[in-house]
Amino acid sequence: MYLTSASVTQTEEIACKLAKYLKTGDVVALIGNLGSGKTVFVKGLALGLGCHKQEVLSPTFVLMRQYKGKHLLYHFDLYRLKDIHQLEQIGYEEYFYGDGITVIEWADRVQGALPKEYLRIELEVKDANRRLFRFIPKGKHYADNLRQFEGKKNTLPKRHTPNTK
Repeated sequence: MYLTSASVTQTEEIACKLAKYLKTGDVVALIGNLGSGKTVFVKGLALGLGCHKQEVLSPTFVLMRQYKGKHLLYHFDLYRLKDIHQLEQIGYEEYFYGDGITVIEWADRVQGALPKEYLRIELEVKDANRRLFRFIPKGKHYADNLRQFEGKKNTLPKRHTPNTK
């Protein structure tokens, strides 16, 4: 599934609506270049989970932050990760398989550490304001959730089909 966002607000809205389909133990892997909207997306997820989006900061220098809302939200930012041992030192598995929802910025840097099933979201900058989101479910649970999320298409921003030429 592809969606296009035309603004920061729309990116937050997409993520906020997606949050309604997440449950304890879910993992969302965000992949995209600098400035593609990963942290903005996390702010929207936090809002949808009942956390205060103002608390959401990129945890670049601490690897992980935790936010409390309807569910715990574990926010990893792996931009400065040098190797998997840094992630192991903070006990990442307790979070990935724990009692909250985990969202990982720069998840492509730890592909081998990701659970077997998760929701992969690739973010791409189209221009100064527009972002393209590609949702890729890894596992039945995420495929089912994504179908439900997609079924609410009248409440989502414009759907996008990428140009395959």
